[in-house]
Amino acid sequence: MKYTVVLHQTDEGFSVGCPGLPGCWSEGATEHEALDNIQVAIREYLAAVQDSVAGADAREVDVAV
Repeated sequence: MKYTVVLHQTDEGFSVGCPGLPGCWSEGATEHEALDNIQVAIREYLAAVQDSVAGADAREVDVAV
């Protein structure tokens, strides 16, 4: 699955967020490190969402864009 991420250069390196997943962000000393770190953050975010709906009557829908 692909997610759009937004990089911002800072005095300490790079911060990166995923607009499609509110509150999902990370950082790194280099652009490469920041992108690696956001992948981990996205996986952890999605795992937390999955845990929060465990046992619920959850459904998936297809949305054409």
